[in-house]
Amino acid sequence: MDNSDQKNNVEAPIASAPQSRSRLEIPLIGILGLLMLQVLVSASDFLVPVITAMLGYFVLNRPRRWLGQVGVPPVLSAALFTTLLTALIVVLLVQLSSPAAQFIEDLPSLMEEIKEKLTASGGALEAINEATDAAEEIMAGQDGSTVAVEVVSNTGVAATIFSMAPGFLSRIAFALILLFFLVASGDMFLIKTVQSFERFRDKRRAVEVLHSIEDRLGYYLGGIAIINAGLGVAVAIAMHLWGLPNALVFGFMAFGLNFVPFLGGLMGATIAAAVAFVSLDGAWAAAGVFATYIVLTSIEGQFITPLVISRRMRLNTTVVFLTVAFFAYIWSVMGMVVALPVLIVIKIVCDETNTLSTFARFIGDEEVAKSEANT
Repeated sequence: MDNSDQKNNVEAPIASAPQSRSRLEIPLIGILGLLMLQVLVSASDFLVPVITAMLGYFVLNRPRRWLGQVGVPPVLSAALFTTLLTALIVVLLVQLSSPAAQFIEDLPSLMEEIKEKLTASGGALEAINEATDAAEEIMAGQDGSTVAVEVVSNTGVAATIFSMAPGFLSRIAFALILLFFLVASGDMFLIKTVQSFERFRDKRRAVEVLHSIEDRLGYYLGGIAIINAGLGVAVAIAMHLWGLPNALVFGFMAFGLNFVPFLGGLMGATIAAAVAFVSLDGAWAAAGVFATYIVLTSIEGQFITPLVISRRMRLNTTVVFLTVAFFAYIWSVMGMVVALPVLIVIKIVCDETNTLSTFARFIGDEEVAKSEANT
């Protein structure tokens, strides 16, 4: 064997090594993604309060600096913020506990009344009810030995919901305690982030990104909270004018559900219409309540929010929907609440990072992308 053949035999394995590594990258990335998804699902009780506290830290960091300029130490600022949040949560729970408990207790009877009205003579589902009864009679005639068994559950809806309350309150307490330590630490995370970079240019860029997250996220969440509060007041007044009982509960419900894109307004309108269908005794009244709720949320979503919120914060509707659906899948209701703020943080980081600017335009609104392309 001459020297050229030996050289080719030596170089062949070396040339095939990068190809083999590239072939392994895709399955390894897939396995890593599945493992991360499993971690997100299994650790939801821990991750949801942590992410909520981190979002609260970004929002409260700028007010903490303002208080620091007048001589208030970070520990006192953290105590002030967490005390105010705790007091607000306690007041809401006290004010809403009685009507909410009554609504939950009446929920089974409410659903039964709706079913009776829909399937009664002249009801919307009368034909379907008659067809179902006829099918049951045919099936009973074909098999006379069939024995009807009624399964009775001793666990009511109210008991199931109230059994979830301790876990929910413990997550709120954990998030508040973690938020206290985060705010009390001051700029420790900012300093640690800056210290992790070697070049001065990277340090300055990291500071700019973190400050942008604080400013834009605080501006967005603060604006959304004020807008949702106004929507809650409008919904409460409208439900009171319609004559619904406990109209204040519907106002608080509209305030909380409107943090959930797309589904929040539809869920609130459906619940209000169901209560109106029973309490106001009429399908037209229920339809009017549903339409009123939808009109108010549409005015908020289509006119008020776009005017108040910065244009750069507008996001791709499809991406928002997929993000909410994904977080709802892994973290249930709380996932839907934190999905949009998390997506906003990702959008801000991508906007401030040159290598991710293409992805930022992808998740941004179409009009914003066109205007940035023209500029």
